Amino acid sequence: MTASPSPVKAFLFDLDGTLVDSAPDLVAALNHVRAANGMPPVPVEEVRHGASRGAPGLLQAGMPKTDEATFERWRLAVMEHYADSGFSQTTFYPGVPDLLDTLDDRGIPWGIVTNKIEALTHAFLAQCGMSDRPASVVCGDTLDHSKPHPAPVEWACREMQVDPRDVLFVGDDRRDIEAGRAAGTGTAAVLYGYGSWELVGSLVSNSLKVHEPGDLFHLLP
Repeated sequence: MTASPSPVKAFLFDLDGTLVDSAPDLVAALNHVRAANGMPPVPVEEVRHGASRGAPGLLQAGMPKTDEATFERWRLAVMEHYADSGFSQTTFYPGVPDLLDTLDDRGIPWGIVTNKIEALTHAFLAQCGMSDRPASVVCGDTLDHSKPHPAPVEWACREMQVDPRDVLFVGDDRRDIEAGRAAGTGTAAVLYGYGSWELVGSLVSNSLKVHEPGDLFHLLP
């Protein structure tokens, strides 16, 4: 698959680390768990890379190794605190609102394929007044499989009624690139996101490199 389909008829986006910077809220939830265990807070930048893998990734980055039962208890505590946060510190990356507005204005369908669970994803979209804007929203628990399995991407393409070959999947994590490639879409590697340290070498050799959301404007008809 080439770096991007030509022409691009639809876009799929990962959510965290691609459209929005949710790390401040996620790390706040991590620090809540750290405080409950007598540990000092960690700066957002120190563990931001773990945000690409949600609560498990943050715990691996910001908590000591432990047994499975304790890890699961910490994970649930992170998720509970994050769900209660109201996404107060989560923001769209600069340029994303303009990009999505332009896609809507030009009638270009776009969707979201995320490994975040449905309850959190839809709560965030509702809070932003965006529930009705994506042509498809596929979450980590929507199907039996999540990224890097191609099924979520394939599902989103069907909902948008666009051939995968005409879709560009944009994401900051290696699972996004792997899922898009397996589903037959073009792929764009987001180098400003959480998982960009993994987006190197042969993994992204055929992917468009995105240093900022505005880099995608030249693909729009």
